[in-house]
Amino acid sequence: MAEKKAARKTKCPAKSAYLRGKRICPAPVSKKTDIVSLIDNMDAYNGGRLRAACHLLGDKYAKSDVTIGMSIAGALTPAGLGPSAIIPLMNHGFVDWFSATGANMYHDLHFAFNLPMHRGSANVDDADLRRKGVTRIYDILFDYEDVLMETDRRLRQILLRPEFQKEMGTREFYHHLGKILDELERKHRLGQVSVLAAAYRNGIPVFTSSPGDSTIGMNVAGLELLAEAKGLGGAFKLKINPSIDVNDSTAIVLNAKQYEKGKTGVILIGGGSPKNFTLQTEPQIQEVLMIPEAGQDYDINITDARPDTGGLSGAPPSEAASWGKIDPTKLDETVTAYLDVTAALPMLAAYVIQTTKPKKLRRLYDRGDELRGKLIDSYLANNREIPQLEKLIKKLAT
Repeated sequence: MAEKKAARKTKCPAKSAYLRGKRICPAPVSKKTDIVSLIDNMDAYNGGRLRAACHLLGDKYAKSDVTIGMSIAGALTPAGLGPSAIIPLMNHGFVDWFSATGANMYHDLHFAFNLPMHRGSANVDDADLRRKGVTRIYDILFDYEDVLMETDRRLRQILLRPEFQKEMGTREFYHHLGKILDELERKHRLGQVSVLAAAYRNGIPVFTSSPGDSTIGMNVAGLELLAEAKGLGGAFKLKINPSIDVNDSTAIVLNAKQYEKGKTGVILIGGGSPKNFTLQTEPQIQEVLMIPEAGQDYDINITDARPDTGGLSGAPPSEAASWGKIDPTKLDETVTAYLDVTAALPMLAAYVIQTTKPKKLRRLYDRGDELRGKLIDSYLANNREIPQLEKLIKKLAT
């Protein structure tokens, strides 16, 4: 019998590699259980993936040479995740640049304008809500006239200020808007409630890849239409140019990897267009600008989307590696947790803030011109198609 056991061990000499994880035998939850010990005791399934994400943040993202990009999609700011989780992560130095849907940045305005949103129920009569002037985002309820329409009225007044009368990317647009929201927070003693205000204070560039797909973009379009209708088309000069954002975001990643010889990590909350915008910086470097690069070093996905439907929201880091978005040699330093982000993000933020030291703010917004210059230098030095493209561009000018 002993000889048979020895033979089986000899046939599987490497099986210990599969069995070296911590034994599953968690401590019981008690009155003294805090968030850190609770997460550390999550052993399996998506609880285990949340634990792995928290540990990856503490082990890798916390290092001083890691530049962190964060993206959010889904109605997260109206749910209060700005003040509860995103702003604390920004203040802690765990967000160096940020990508969000325009809708999230629009609803962020309600908080800076001190316009209330309320807990409610999804089990309501929506036709009755419409009759009574109440708007619903699942179980969040707010006044149509006093919140939604009032936000639009105030936003239009802001958009007509002199600093907005030019062509710009959303990076610069949100910086100007964040400055105003920061002033409102201070004036009305609201505390830190606006993501855009926090980004302005911390020098964090904020991007929206589809600026027309939100009420902010709708109001820009409305003012442009008014100016055109009244023969004042030249007076309202605000134009949002997404190409500026593509290059500015790409410059951040290129600088971190090739000029500062550091690493990059992403925190992708909810998928969608912001996730793609954050990850496409690497294909822009490698595929379009033809600058040699390997991909993001670290990747954390929190999503409730399935991968098998082919959508980007559910696509795992391994699929992203095939595009050059993630370094294929670093896939063991990526985590995907299939969780509701409204539950996962506050726990993740609490864990990081309680277990890591604050990181020095990079203030990448303040370095925009410098980073863009480095991107141009690398592009001109590496792209072999430039002479041909230059000739074609010159033809367009004649």
